Amino acid sequence: MSEEAKKIELPAYETVALVLQGGGALGSYQAGVYQGLHEAGIMPNWFCGISIGALNAAILAGNPPERRMERLTEFWDTICNSALFPEWAVDDRFAPKLGNGDIRSAASAFAAMRALFEGQRGFYAPRFPAPFLMPGGGPAATSYYDTAPLKETLERLVDFDRINSKEVRVSVGAVDVETGNFTYFDNANRVLKPEHFMASGALPPGFPAVEIEGRHYWDGGLLSNTPLTEVLTHPPRRDTLAFQVDLWSSRGPLPKNIFDVAERQKDIQYSSRTRQATDVSLEIQKLRRTVRALLKKLPEGLDNDPDIVTARDMSCSKVHNVIHLIYRDKAFEAYHKDYEFSRLTMREHWESGLDDIRRTLTYPEWLERPDNESGVITHDVHRLRPRT
Repeated sequence: MSEEAKKIELPAYETVALVLQGGGALGSYQAGVYQGLHEAGIMPNWFCGISIGALNAAILAGNPPERRMERLTEFWDTICNSALFPEWAVDDRFAPKLGNGDIRSAASAFAAMRALFEGQRGFYAPRFPAPFLMPGGGPAATSYYDTAPLKETLERLVDFDRINSKEVRVSVGAVDVETGNFTYFDNANRVLKPEHFMASGALPPGFPAVEIEGRHYWDGGLLSNTPLTEVLTHPPRRDTLAFQVDLWSSRGPLPKNIFDVAERQKDIQYSSRTRQATDVSLEIQKLRRTVRALLKKLPEGLDNDPDIVTARDMSCSKVHNVIHLIYRDKAFEAYHKDYEFSRLTMREHWESGLDDIRRTLTYPEWLERPDNESGVITHDVHRLRPRT
């Protein structure tokens, strides 16, 4: 499929959502997925994200469709550079010689080490002196990196007036540091600023909490890294086609060493039980449709019965179609894959996302409205069988 390829005409869905997990450097996979949707003429009207997914959502929602790819590319080309030193040419010149074995693994580890010590341009910069030498509280004493560069990047690449015009819906999740409560910042009910997106990606102890209206917020991935439930359950319920783009796989091999353990721990923690969350949301939708069907079978004259009124409020006839796209680890990747920001690896993540969505869209029947009794269905190109 290319830019000149025939566009895909979607069935009549009220919501077409792009749902984006958090995962740091892995987020360029989501950019590749969006490129494939863009090629096919599929324009989401709801962007919902956590952490890096929230930053991608800001870029996409904060630009007109014809400029989104340009801005998305500029964002990733910016943050995949050292905050302190010029980018090395090794990625482009010698990439083919690195392969996917031990040499590539070493190069990836070195790039991750650079990200820790040097920061990433337009994203975050290391603090000097270190936070444990800065008593008295505040961002300098509670985080290793300064994220002021990210605010400048967002202000340069994102039109927040466009986001707040509500042309498309935008929701990003964060956690209140003091209460531990999870919240979504949503342009449906508030004015969104750079701070709301930064809060969604403020992963401690690396990044400082972001203050918004007197409260302080951390990365939403601390509690839930999978924002699909917000899209499927937020009232009013709507016929929904959701492209759920995950950066962590809940499935994986048994670790063989302590480094594998660290990687597997992250996979399990940040996948946030994606399958379980999806299954629960879809089971609830099945139940709502069943209640609606049962209400139609009741005798007349019960409309004002309190239990019937409650059941009617719970019932629903909407359909949900969830297209899963889940990043699959490369052989050379390790526990530091979420902060390995080399341009070479970024491009590979991007291409993986583009390849997965292009393969997915070769099954146009997957985009059809569910016609089964439950009204819900999910698809995953890596499984190749619909789950109903």
